Amino acid sequence: MENKKDKKIKIAFVFGTRPEAIKMFPVIREAKEYPHWLTPFVILTAQHREMLDQMINLFQIEPDIDLAIMEQGQSLSHINSSSLIKLEEVFEKILPDLVLVQGDTTTTFSGALAAFYQKIRVGHIEAGLRTFKKYYPFPEEINRRLTTVLADYHFPPTPLAAKLLEKEGIERENIFVSGNTVIDAFLLMLESNFQFTDNRINQFRDSHEKVVLVTMHRRENWGKPLENVCQALLSISQRYKNIVIFFPLHKNPIIRRVVHKHLSSQSNIILLEPLNYKEMANLMAFSTIILTDSGGIQEEAPALGKPVLILREETERPEVVSIGAARLVGTDQEAINKEVDKLLKNPVYYQTMVAKKSPYGDGLAAQRIVRYILYQYQYLEEFPKEFDSKR
Repeated sequence: MENKKDKKIKIAFVFGTRPEAIKMFPVIREAKEYPHWLTPFVILTAQHREMLDQMINLFQIEPDIDLAIMEQGQSLSHINSSSLIKLEEVFEKILPDLVLVQGDTTTTFSGALAAFYQKIRVGHIEAGLRTFKKYYPFPEEINRRLTTVLADYHFPPTPLAAKLLEKEGIERENIFVSGNTVIDAFLLMLESNFQFTDNRINQFRDSHEKVVLVTMHRRENWGKPLENVCQALLSISQRYKNIVIFFPLHKNPIIRRVVHKHLSSQSNIILLEPLNYKEMANLMAFSTIILTDSGGIQEEAPALGKPVLILREETERPEVVSIGAARLVGTDQEAINKEVDKLLKNPVYYQTMVAKKSPYGDGLAAQRIVRYILYQYQYLEEFPKEFDSKR
């Protein structure tokens, strides 16, 4: 346990993408509740510019430092090397006591590595997720494994993730099950009778019996896998005229080109521009089924009781599959069509996939993380209670 009660703890929050901003926001907000003990520094690598800025504006996060590393057509090597060099300068200037990183992006790994090089302690939020497949997802699986090696404090979202960390040799005293901060952020976004900026959503939502929501962005799904999913969606839209399929498109032109080619002419498939987080949360809330290769949506959907079909061969979030709230269907047309048919035609089967309780949190993860840090630095005497998904 640390003993630095004679000074404020400087915490550097390092992130660079939309998902990281979503999951860091509740922790930043909670840290600001302790101004007499904590000094937070918000540092953006901005490895993704536009979608990150959406979150910064939505959450009204004021960054202290924006490294603005993004370049057109950037490679993973560029993101990593640029982040390392610029974070070194920042850390030498502000001298943080603790660097917090989140999840599994290239910023996550480079932030942890930059801190390690200067012997600064690292806390890893959403630690312990694994598929045990090197390239699934790519590069996230390796990013999170390498970050685990570098981290001093590990905040797994579930007891299962904690067990995986222990199996890798992480000492139990450095592991704290917090729940997932995405649930904290997600629950803050929901509004009854929410009205969307794109009025097509409002109109089609009210005129169709059921709503299917689709998101895809994973690198391993580019090309033929994405084309297969598009063909499955086309088939579904033609068989079920009483449904509407909403597909918010990632900004990546590789994805947009394929989706527009296959789906733009179907009247009950609505291709949308990227939605801000609040709109996405409320679109999920009235969806009937969600098809996605997103990790975050796998966590959020069970909190709403929405069945999820995972458009991947592996998931590092097995809890949602084990409780029956999601199915791994990959990108096989037949498998996707089969599962969608069962969910749309069989109410009993549908109910088996309606989660009674989220395995990923109760909205108090950020509070637990900040309290754990305060305990480690001897500002709190009582060890905070961990999240137990069975409780």
